Amino acid sequence: MEKIVYNVTGMTCSACVASVEDSVKKIDGVKDVSVSLLTNSMIVNYDEAIVNNNTIIDSVEDAGYNASVKGADKQAVSSENAIEKEIKSMRMRLIISLSFMIPLMYIAMGEMMYLPMPAFLVGPENALSFAFTQFLLVLPIMYVNRKYFQSGFKALARRKPNMDSLIAIGSAAAVVYGIFAIYMIGIGLASSNMDLVHKYSMDLYIESAGTILGLITVGKYLEVSAKGKTSDAIQKLIDLSPKTAIVIRNNVEEEIMVEDILVDDIVLVKPGNIVPVDGIVVEGNTFVDESALTGESLPIEKTIGDKVVGATINTTGYLHVKVSHVGEDTTLAKIIELVENANTTKAPIAKLADKISGIFVPIVIGISIVTFIVWIAITRDFSSSLAPAIAVLVISCPCALGLATPVAIMVGTGLGAEHGILFKTAESLELLHKVDTVILDKTGTITEGVLNVIDVVTFNNHDEKDVLEMIVSLEKVSEHPLGEAIVRYGVEKDVTLIDVESFEAIVGQGLVGTINSKQYYVGNKRLLESNNIDFEGILSIVDDFAGEGKTPIFLANEKEVMAVLTLADTIKADSKEAIAAMQARGINVVMLTGDNSITAEAIKDLVGISEVVAEVLPDEKEAVIAQYQDNEHTVAMVGDGINDSIALVRADVGIAIGAGSDVAIESADTVLMNNKLTDVVTALKISNDTVRNIKQNLFWAFFYNTLGIPLAAGVFAGLGFMLNPSFAAAAMSFSSISVVLNALRLRLMYRK
Repeated sequence: MEKIVYNVTGMTCSACVASVEDSVKKIDGVKDVSVSLLTNSMIVNYDEAIVNNNTIIDSVEDAGYNASVKGADKQAVSSENAIEKEIKSMRMRLIISLSFMIPLMYIAMGEMMYLPMPAFLVGPENALSFAFTQFLLVLPIMYVNRKYFQSGFKALARRKPNMDSLIAIGSAAAVVYGIFAIYMIGIGLASSNMDLVHKYSMDLYIESAGTILGLITVGKYLEVSAKGKTSDAIQKLIDLSPKTAIVIRNNVEEEIMVEDILVDDIVLVKPGNIVPVDGIVVEGNTFVDESALTGESLPIEKTIGDKVVGATINTTGYLHVKVSHVGEDTTLAKIIELVENANTTKAPIAKLADKISGIFVPIVIGISIVTFIVWIAITRDFSSSLAPAIAVLVISCPCALGLATPVAIMVGTGLGAEHGILFKTAESLELLHKVDTVILDKTGTITEGVLNVIDVVTFNNHDEKDVLEMIVSLEKVSEHPLGEAIVRYGVEKDVTLIDVESFEAIVGQGLVGTINSKQYYVGNKRLLESNNIDFEGILSIVDDFAGEGKTPIFLANEKEVMAVLTLADTIKADSKEAIAAMQARGINVVMLTGDNSITAEAIKDLVGISEVVAEVLPDEKEAVIAQYQDNEHTVAMVGDGINDSIALVRADVGIAIGAGSDVAIESADTVLMNNKLTDVVTALKISNDTVRNIKQNLFWAFFYNTLGIPLAAGVFAGLGFMLNPSFAAAAMSFSSISVVLNALRLRLMYRK
């Protein structure tokens, strides 16, 4: 089976995604298709013996869109520019639409509302000027929003109508009828038939077209502004890798571009430098910070024979690394590919209004046709029969329907911002209310992500003050990462430093130093064992510390253990509260971490999580989330590190802790700006309330359609009820106002 990624352009909504997927799925030999509206891309798994790229591309084009095979190079910058261009274009459309819509509505409604009007637009004798001025004002609005017509009528022709179809049909019908009315006004003026002039000057629907296009464009602009997260995330991942590296060829050090490194080259990695590619250590000892890829809070010791991967940081010693993987085969490159694929395969949320429109539009068109047929059979008059048929389409125009979702989303995102929660997409806000499983990263999410001294236990009657002075003074001259936490603790405790007469770092064990002509040891159990220092008497205490997820550091003299300090990544103050609140909402909370299982189990017990998955790499995190999704769970992933970026985009909703890495923030759908885990609970509540508000808005939008369509069709004509243009406009306006007021009611619920 072949797996190919394609670029697909021309899609505007979830109905377009469904159209592309349906078209490609029909091809013999295609196993599965996944289309992403967010990234304008498509992944196809197919049998290359039956299907080829040209067949798939032709199928997409037959559906009305454009497709091409995606290039091997990463197009992050180009994608970002395309998104910025789309936002700029939509902003210009919005400005032009509103600039012409406002005077159009003033002219159309001004006399009715007793507003001052120019003399050449007032009175039946000026009816042609009144009508034609409105027509001229609506033309720029229609032109800048021509994409609605192009997309809407294409979708209708493919028998897959979407929101654009409603907009196109309604506004086009209004303008066509307005043009017809202008001709009738002209005929009436020419024949001095002022009744005809009065009738059609009151029957203009042109302002309705301008209102539809203008208000819908407001909603579309809000949606487009929230779009676009992938390109920056991928670019930041790419930037993790250094541009140059030092290789040793023929015993000569040479700085070259990373892309020129070859397999089996020897690369020199100095202290503080980033490892450029994957490889095996052939010379040197050091500690490597792998937190960017594994989430492990502690640097990992590396010595001869150990594997190192690109984008990790060499913290202390010099390394000679024999290159094993370059280019697209490196761990970092695979992570970048996984981020891209996770974005592409992430199913976009089908908008509720789009789903409804697929049924609603054909019904409305059918009602309009039936209305025309019935009226022409009754009246035998084309004009009087066309009016109610067009009125059905006009009253069905989706002003309220189009505003129902974006207005509620706008209020919901505003509420989120007030509470320090940034919803980056409307999709994440809508989908979050369905989440039944929340997966939490450990380091920096449940915990602070910073090592701290937790315990200081002295033995054999040694004074704690003296012990701290010795260990802090020794660690002060050390380069070991654990020493930084100890020195920081010493500063907090205002410890007085002692002169260290000699010092030796022992890789993988600790250090040996001389103070006042006496030798002291600071390090782990291996250091004590290698120097025959007995610690059997305190072994149970040390084991208890390890079981709590703490790292013990010993201080000993030549005869005995003087003290034990423990280091740990402390739990955030609100973690336990947040986890309990999520569980109270019936949500399964899972901890997913690259840290060791002992530490993970200790944290699990402290915060009350029922399930934990430990010692997982980034691609394994993504697989764990996919497994939950395969079991029909809706998953939210909460993380803060680069290592979480794959999992964040794989999850149905990715939530980044605000103080985390830029890549995590860019990859996520939602960002907790205040760095509080309790904000996850608030985000869930806002999502739930917002979606309920959207459904209420859609109900009211359709309530007016349900009430207005029979009136427009003339069902109650025998009782003297016919929907004239002024009532149609009022109904449309009132439905839109009710939607906005209901959305504002949501804001009152969160007033502090």
